[in-house]
Amino acid sequence: MGLPQAHRAVLRALLVPIACTAACMPVRAQQRVEVPRADGVHTPLRVYWPTGGGCSRLAVISPGAGGTENGYAYLARGLADRGWLAIVMGHRESGPGTLVRQVSSSGLHGGLRKMVTDPTAQRDRIHDLDAALAWSAPRCHGAYKALLGHSMGSDTVMFEAGALNRLEVHGGDRFDAYVAVSPTGEGAIFAAHAWKRIEKPMYVLTGTRDAGLEGAWQWRTQPFEDLPPGCVWLGVIDDATHLNFAGIGLAAKTEKLTLTSVAAFLAAAQARDCSAPPGEPGITLRSRAR
Repeated sequence: MGLPQAHRAVLRALLVPIACTAACMPVRAQQRVEVPRADGVHTPLRVYWPTGGGCSRLAVISPGAGGTENGYAYLARGLADRGWLAIVMGHRESGPGTLVRQVSSSGLHGGLRKMVTDPTAQRDRIHDLDAALAWSAPRCHGAYKALLGHSMGSDTVMFEAGALNRLEVHGGDRFDAYVAVSPTGEGAIFAAHAWKRIEKPMYVLTGTRDAGLEGAWQWRTQPFEDLPPGCVWLGVIDDATHLNFAGIGLAAKTEKLTLTSVAAFLAAAQARDCSAPPGEPGITLRSRAR
């Protein structure tokens, strides 16, 4: 049975970044590599080398369901311009092929829900993260490390940071700071108070049109409210949709505010000065600094 027209339109929007490889990107110091996982599968990485060379700061980015290493270029390039070695991971087991199959059999909502609640797919993302860290270790020895993720990628962030979860997926808390864009609230994956044990710096970012599978955009702010006081920020971008954060649609404003606020948070976290950030048109920022 074919997909309904509305579902096909959304699926096309989700898959737009997949067609844009290095050939349609501005010439920059970036490359695509494939690195082995412990189970023999290879993880694709899009690597953006920092302006000026060297590697004192590392940012690893995990895309949402159906995304690839070719997405989130605006964020990776922006961080590279600020001196970070930025790596966007591809997650083959939760990439575009799997998304198309799931949506074809279960519809858009059901297919996405089935993918993000699959413990094996979520664990495979941690294996991809292991591979990315192993590849970067000799190139960024002793670097300050940040993990960023959008949507399903924000689950990867929370698992790695130590959030309790119903899927029994666990990371190693190997980063100095975390950024969760469009994070998952309480529901099928995370129970109440799932984030109370996370103590590393964390930035939770969403938008006023960023509805989730189990709630309106406010549902995505629940992790911020549960995190213990410390270097913790919440950002809410006016009118930003879920797909805008992935660079889809009329996303220029969302991309700009995402990049500038993420860069500000990471600088504050590294400096260990996480007091309330100044306001900026288009985004509301809060902090829970001690």
